Amino acid sequence: MNDDQFEGKWDRMKGKAREHWGRLTDDDVEEVKGKRQNLIAKIQEKYGDTKEAAAEKINEFERKF
Repeated sequence: MNDDQFEGKWDRMKGKAREHWGRLTDDDVEEVKGKRQNLIAKIQEKYGDTKEAAAEKINEFERKF
């Protein structure tokens, strides 16, 4: 999924993202605003992952969603 598709589907995905990454708060999810890079940054911040690891987690999440 490209960045535009990700942003377009974010409203439907954000509840699932909140469940999937339990450390993300509702405010964190709202701050992402459908931007993949923002979600990568939040996962890095909350889980201590590298940018590459966070991006891979998002890719796995997209495949499941």
